Amino acid sequence: MSLARHVDPDEIIEKLHGMDMKDAHRHHQSTKGGTSHITPYSTRYASKQEIPKFRIPQDGAPADAVHQMLKDELDLDGIPNLNLASFVGTYMEAHGRELMIENISKNMSDADEYPAMMQMHARCVSIIANLWGAQKGEKAIGSATTGSSEAIHLGGLAMKRRWQEKRMAEGKDTLKPNIIMGANAQVALEKFARYFEVEARILPVSEKSNYRLDPDLVKENIDENTIGVFAILGSTYTGHYEPVEEISKILDAYQEKTGVDIPIHVDAASGGFVAPFTKAQAGGPKWNFELPRVKSINTSGHKFGLVYAGVGWIIWRDESMLPKHLVFELHYLGGTEESYTLNFSRPGAQIIAQYYNLIHLGFKGYQQIMENCMTNARLLSKSLEATGWYTCISDVHRKKGVHSFSGITEAVFGHDDETSADYNAGLPVVAFRFSDEFKKEFPHLKQETVSNLMRAKQYIIPNYPLPPNEEKTEILRVVVRESMSFDLLDRLISDICATTQNLIESDKSDLSILLKGEDHSVEKQHSSLGTPRHGKGQDHGGKRPMAEGVHRAVC
Repeated sequence: MSLARHVDPDEIIEKLHGMDMKDAHRHHQSTKGGTSHITPYSTRYASKQEIPKFRIPQDGAPADAVHQMLKDELDLDGIPNLNLASFVGTYMEAHGRELMIENISKNMSDADEYPAMMQMHARCVSIIANLWGAQKGEKAIGSATTGSSEAIHLGGLAMKRRWQEKRMAEGKDTLKPNIIMGANAQVALEKFARYFEVEARILPVSEKSNYRLDPDLVKENIDENTIGVFAILGSTYTGHYEPVEEISKILDAYQEKTGVDIPIHVDAASGGFVAPFTKAQAGGPKWNFELPRVKSINTSGHKFGLVYAGVGWIIWRDESMLPKHLVFELHYLGGTEESYTLNFSRPGAQIIAQYYNLIHLGFKGYQQIMENCMTNARLLSKSLEATGWYTCISDVHRKKGVHSFSGITEAVFGHDDETSADYNAGLPVVAFRFSDEFKKEFPHLKQETVSNLMRAKQYIIPNYPLPPNEEKTEILRVVVRESMSFDLLDRLISDICATTQNLIESDKSDLSILLKGEDHSVEKQHSSLGTPRHGKGQDHGGKRPMAEGVHRAVC
């Protein structure tokens, strides 16, 4: 066997970086000061310098070299189709993608310059309003937004302004507006309250309320200063739909008793493109403009609307619901338009892609996709519970009206002709945790380790606590999107089972390293506080306990 000497890589790199250019020419076939090159990897960024990160370089670099270097760095990202944490779509058909690329330079603010695009925008508003039960005799009005966050802010702001106008007309003060939401609300709802100076009355959720807004608590927390109630059609934690009609009846009774009229805004970021198409609908109760108290609804076109990221929608049931002095009349580039948005310039390609999907897929196409998603969510849920290792907190796989797990014998598979109508309504989301029996048998195993081990297989499955009041329970969550094929689902189930089995068989000392996954990069230190884990905050890495500050789920 030949002898080998220790190699100090730092010493080698230091020598290479100190090498004179004329010496480098002996080893590289590059010329003319490193600008000309044979391949992207023969430029100065290959071995003599790192890519500039925080200051613009004095000299540029060849386009193909920069493209390749950035492409290589982006290879470190997760695979979008295996990002099972996000509701945001990662797939579009080729023709839809082509339309987006062909129109990627179009700006939604240039309405006069792109009239055809604006007509498609108007058609989308009309189609979505009709999907949501627009009523005869009312003139629905709406707009595209950059996403549901902007749409929620616009809906909330309209409610606040209507409340202010009514109070001022009655000679009452407008100093203490409040808004009702559940602790399961996505962060955008709390952002609205904080940014627009409205008291956020965040009501605790519980197992009793199916981890969603509790109607009984709504009844206890409304008053004359309540500008509205945010009801969520599809909780990001568990996929449950909130009982919009039940809340509406509570508000009806309160108005009859006190004369105070409190509206509802439905945050249907995900459910707005699921409930209208699945055969389960919203489970029976009404949730949309069929309820007079529902004044506005938002959704994300880039979630189950099946468009790439960058488009949301907000619709008001009637133009009278949108206070006039919130609407700007813009005289811009030779044209005049009315605008009610928080952004000005924003991409137009996503609006075109949304219209493409609505026309190409039609009602039956969307229905088939959403039913497929629900079927796959049920299959994943039942498979996980059949192992005995996991219990699902989401319940779209349970028969309609059944909301709790009654044991492993329940995990049976349905008939070929079953649809979502046979089961509880909700989003195609699987929220699951270790079963009580598993935790008793293996108390040393951390659920977070499953998430880390699955990440090693390139799946992104978050593990995080439920909202305050239930934060002692941690969940793993999978969002079943259109791109979850049956083959991928089969592999996912197999990999979760194999990972759990390996975890059971692992030595305790081998497990500790799997809980250390912090990002120590310079960029991370500059872009966030990088606070250490302490076991109290969101995903155990927050600065404050879950009950304080923003603590919303991945969306």
